[in-house]
Amino acid sequence: MSKTLIVYYSRKGENYVNGSVRNLAKGNTEIVAEMIADMTGGDLFEIDTVKPYAADYYTCIDEAKAELRQNARPELKAYPDSLDEYDAIFVGYPNWWGTMPMAMFTFLEHFDLSGKRILPFCTNEGSGMGSSERDLKKVCKGAKVESGLSIHGAEAANSRSKVETWVRKLV
Repeated sequence: MSKTLIVYYSRKGENYVNGSVRNLAKGNTEIVAEMIADMTGGDLFEIDTVKPYAADYYTCIDEAKAELRQNARPELKAYPDSLDEYDAIFVGYPNWWGTMPMAMFTFLEHFDLSGKRILPFCTNEGSGMGSSERDLKKVCKGAKVESGLSIHGAEAANSRSKVETWVRKLV
């Protein structure tokens, strides 16, 4: 019996939403990840960094840009013991500077993903998937990376039908 994992990184607190910074009780990517878990019965795993990003949105994006330029691999608080039982892995993240947050690279490089299906989804305020699908193909060697789903962050809470259509097509 194949199992599904939904692994995601999400930012709550200050976020850029429709042209202004707003405080979100729950991150947009987490909202979509929970929808996917509900639709698939998959297990959820939230990525969390040892060193938290700044609470201030503008400081956070500066930190994210510096990590990208340095090709950094932020240390994570935890990993699943194994991904062996999972055939399909949904990978969710906000689009930061045209790709995934560097913490996603840390997570993905930790595992041998050969033979897995990688199903990417991202939230963003207009930048779509950016180069993240191409980056996933590089980092997830031996895995089949499917076409991703881009969700406008401000519409995450109301995107269930779009998410469901995408999930049905792939699962």
